[in-house]
Amino acid sequence: MKVIIKKNYEEVSQYVAQEIIHLVNVNPRAVLGLATGSSPIRTYELLKEDHMNNGTSYKLVCSYNLDEYSGLTPDHPQSYHYFMHKQLFDGLDIRPENIHLPDGETDPEKACAHYSAMLKKHPRDLQLLGVGSNGHIGFNEPGTSFYSHTHKVALKESTIKDNARLFFNGDEDAVPHYAVTMGIRDILDAKKIILIACGARKAKAVAALVKGPVTTNCPASVLQTHPDVLIVIDEEAAQLLK
Repeated sequence: MKVIIKKNYEEVSQYVAQEIIHLVNVNPRAVLGLATGSSPIRTYELLKEDHMNNGTSYKLVCSYNLDEYSGLTPDHPQSYHYFMHKQLFDGLDIRPENIHLPDGETDPEKACAHYSAMLKKHPRDLQLLGVGSNGHIGFNEPGTSFYSHTHKVALKESTIKDNARLFFNGDEDAVPHYAVTMGIRDILDAKKIILIACGARKAKAVAALVKGPVTTNCPASVLQTHPDVLIVIDEEAAQLLK
């Protein structure tokens, strides 16, 4: 595990964007695992700017997203399908058939099995992650098995509160209480993992995932067992690291 500490969110985003751009230029058929939430938003803006200004092409790139809310249609403004198109895909030349997100609408058992099978068939060259204040990655909440594959999960109260504050105008009742998420085993199958964390609210989770014991109480701590992990954080998120 390598930890990169940058001054602020902008510098973190610039660093991560350059990592992704370099990968796509070296490997035009790269398979990307992508994340939602607030952490990667600026990174995605920078990828779109680079595509527009420098012509980096995503025509042959395939993407697989970490998660999706249960019960929201793809055109719902708070669905991750909508989020990804607005924040990233609509500004790139990626082909629609190469974009994949978990299915939160249909039978969860079949949808999860189908998504896990796709992930196994198409190993990700790079998996982008954020981390929740309780240490979750994807929607793998504390207590999730490290051997889990794509599954439906009940969201913890802390996750619902965080997401309400960030995306639902503070309305916790509007946040779906269930989601479909790539499992921890699926995440670990990626060849390289980059995790973004910014702000003082993430400091405890960052300290736990970098320095703490590997435990399901902090799902992100399992990243200590992966051979190629890059943690890119700002100074506030790093404040509990020595």
